[in-house]
Amino acid sequence: MQNVVEFTKPRTGKINWATLVAVSLFHIFAVAALFTFSWQNFAAAFVLWWVAGSFGIGIGYHRLLTHRGFTTPKWVEYLLSILGTLALQSGPLTWVTTHRLHHAFTETDKDPHSPRHGTYWAHIGWIFRGTAQNQSWATMVRYCPDLTKDRFQVALDKYYYVPIIIVAIGLFAIGGFSMVLWGVALKTVIGWHFTWLVNSATHLWGSRRFDTRDDSRNNGLIAAVTFGEGWHNNHHAHPRSAKHGLAWYEFDINWIQIRIMEKLGMLDGVYAYSEKAERAELKPLREAA
Repeated sequence: MQNVVEFTKPRTGKINWATLVAVSLFHIFAVAALFTFSWQNFAAAFVLWWVAGSFGIGIGYHRLLTHRGFTTPKWVEYLLSILGTLALQSGPLTWVTTHRLHHAFTETDKDPHSPRHGTYWAHIGWIFRGTAQNQSWATMVRYCPDLTKDRFQVALDKYYYVPIIIVAIGLFAIGGFSMVLWGVALKTVIGWHFTWLVNSATHLWGSRRFDTRDDSRNNGLIAAVTFGEGWHNNHHAHPRSAKHGLAWYEFDINWIQIRIMEKLGMLDGVYAYSEKAERAELKPLREAA
């Protein structure tokens, strides 16, 4: 129980040296990639960024594993989880636990990456000095018991770096080291910062459709680079909804892809918040009152 208590104090003075060194090296390699441009390399980076960031993180880790906005056969869940590891944002148990803690304790001292502790902290500081990257098993059991009971997800969380190593070997065979720089290093760094913008910027800048208890905001620019994850106020108001863009102008690529997968029979039980449907449900209750 002590480990759970320690996690609820996400700000520590201890530096996560392994994370700091790894993130620094990836940024150096990402800069190096810019000096080896080719359309082949660009295509590899773009496709992997899309697959990892959209299908892996947005649809897999976030809307499926964290919030259970829809259901899938196990093979689809595992495939999306593997794609999520390609973003190198940790394994499924670690990612889901951190995000569920964020929703449970948004903008409080127990929030793993609250902007109220500073923009730098919310964006990247939390992975260097926070406890979210080193969660105890007790914390995972408490906040994502559904995943800790799944042997595949537990193994994937432990060895989440294996899929990207396999991809890197494939990229090297196809296009050499420069393609690895683009398809792994540059793609990963871009994906990191776009995801971290959801943690930081969408709690600082944008519009608010719903009067939530936190500072979440809808930010179209961030939604554009995160496949729809930037409609953050909508999401915090209705976390389980697999649809984040609620207005016609709130373009949500992840939602479109979820709908396509639904029509292909890859998933079902999709929950999508609808203001119109909510009003229709509330009307009989008001009339009865």
